[in-house]
Amino acid sequence: MPELNVNRAEFVRSAAEAKQFIRSSVPTVAFAGKSNVGKSSVINRLLNRKNFARVGAQPGKTVHVNYFRIDDRLYLIDLPGYGYAKVSQSERERWGRLMESFFAEPGLITLGVMIVDARHRPTADDVTMAAWFKQSGCRMAVVANKLDKLKKSEIEPNLALIRETLALSAEVPLIPFSAEKGQGRDALMREILSIL
Repeated sequence: MPELNVNRAEFVRSAAEAKQFIRSSVPTVAFAGKSNVGKSSVINRLLNRKNFARVGAQPGKTVHVNYFRIDDRLYLIDLPGYGYAKVSQSERERWGRLMESFFAEPGLITLGVMIVDARHRPTADDVTMAAWFKQSGCRMAVVANKLDKLKKSEIEPNLALIRETLALSAEVPLIPFSAEKGQGRDALMREILSIL
């Protein structure tokens, strides 16, 4: 399997509207998750960086579709976090339109990585996001972050609840993950390498 040099990572652009989306033959991995689920932390752990994807002190900081080029072989796409209460209605609507146009256009996503909180049942917003990934026809993996906050006995039942709530088919990998401790990083990296 080809290795990916994650140290060769650079920010390319922030797309605030559909015409700024990158359309390329290079494979893309789109990361989505609720505002406070630790999406930036998962990306930083994956790339072995401290603050590559900015970790907002305030959830809801990523408001555009952010593109990063990894090793000239992959685009990593950081999608705006969703479900954060403290953004205005107009901002939420703008976000909704941006996401709809992103998911409606075929070929923008090779692999969708959806991040949920391992401790809780996925929210209605999570269910909607999972449906968007499924409708786009891309491959998908779900990362259950914050694994380190669970007792051992809670892990299996929680993962089963996540799989059931998001109606994930058996072929969608559900990866127990801890951005804090690094558990799950190799499994997620394998999924990403499989599209190269």
